[in-house]
Amino acid sequence: MNNNGLYKQLDSYVRSSRSEFENKLAELVETPSISSDPERRADIRRCGELAVQYLRDMGAKAETVSTPGNPVVMGSLVTSLKNPTVTIYNHLDVQPADASEWNKAPFTFYKTGDRYEGRGTTDDKGPALTAMLAVRYAVQNGLPLNFKFIWELEEEIGSPNFEYFVKRNKGHLQTNSILVSDTIWISRKQPAVPYGLRGLQAFLFKLETHSKDVHSGLVGGAARNPIGELAQVISQCYDAKTGKVKIPGFYDEVIAATKEELASFVNSGFTTKGYQKAHELKTLRSNMKTEADVLKAIMAAPTFEVHGITGGYSGPGVKTIVPYRAEAKISTRLVPNQRPAKIAKLIKDFVRDINPDVKVETPQSLEPFVGDFEGEYADAARVAMKFAFGREPAFTREGGSIGAVVTMQKHLRAPITFLGLSLPEHGYHAKNENFDWGQTSGGIKMFVKYFEEIAKLR
Repeated sequence: MNNNGLYKQLDSYVRSSRSEFENKLAELVETPSISSDPERRADIRRCGELAVQYLRDMGAKAETVSTPGNPVVMGSLVTSLKNPTVTIYNHLDVQPADASEWNKAPFTFYKTGDRYEGRGTTDDKGPALTAMLAVRYAVQNGLPLNFKFIWELEEEIGSPNFEYFVKRNKGHLQTNSILVSDTIWISRKQPAVPYGLRGLQAFLFKLETHSKDVHSGLVGGAARNPIGELAQVISQCYDAKTGKVKIPGFYDEVIAATKEELASFVNSGFTTKGYQKAHELKTLRSNMKTEADVLKAIMAAPTFEVHGITGGYSGPGVKTIVPYRAEAKISTRLVPNQRPAKIAKLIKDFVRDINPDVKVETPQSLEPFVGDFEGEYADAARVAMKFAFGREPAFTREGGSIGAVVTMQKHLRAPITFLGLSLPEHGYHAKNENFDWGQTSGGIKMFVKYFEEIAKLR
């Protein structure tokens, strides 16, 4: 195959695929596949059916595979049994969207020039379609690879049934490598390849001190206040001004990022000003003095975060009661070498010692992930990113978690590479989510080049 001819055709292919991409993205966006909402089950099924049809239309075998929860779309496109296989993972479920916060209806597709708006455009429907179009081109032009697709419909709720799916379909999922496109660059000007994900351990702190809300004039001063007591427990767990966790043993297994890793983080195009603007953060924690401080905090350090406290009266004005119960929703993000089970025990024991009446539940956990900072697949990612976007990528770690990645690492035991296309300004998980043709067109070229590079590894 003549590479010059391949890439000359590729430019033409990208241009000719634009209307198809936009039409398919519109169909997916206008199918509100909100995995956290039981009333959207029909939309989830419809989204899976659309995905199966898209894969079949490009010549792949595809089906929806049932799980105890939402189905998983599984597809395969075999060019030769002698060729290595790359599996492409994306998810097609989305976060909820409060229409009152959006400039336009969140589940209606809008196109303005090169910009596409609507829930799911960047997370993760746009990148999924981009990868699919690249696969079609690679197959049409004889790249010696087989392709498999895994499109999940429960990623946004922590992939509770993904391991069930993988275990029961392991024979069909064997692969030489895995490609994930569900990550974010730090800056539009600087491509980024993540090689690590933080894990997660979620907690519910619950405290009930009496049987009903009671009048603070009659019992105030004598009755226990569960909201106040939970606040006290939380304040002893961590310093809210710096984020420093006070629980003994919490940091014992943390491996500090190397100088080389930190240098790559800093070379990602990150600026504190741009970071605050993208996420609408008015200020940062008091110990965030430099850009390196922020990058270490969001990429290579564990966290303790309070997501909400419920209990008592939350209506207008002040209702003078002492509440009878309260609940705090908390999570820790964990870095490689930390284990959710150990962190859960540390925190349960610590809270029990402070206040034995507080019940601690652990509803969700995900292991952290670390992949290759160097090696042949990392090199292929570098070449592909530079080919498509003109700059060699920085290698970073993602602050978030993707449960399916840990499951695939555990059961499929294949190298995993992240080639994401989302940008901070795309509104990942936020209002006014969007994607753009520049990332799509560059993404198709990036994936094709990556496929060519890993085909050489046979």
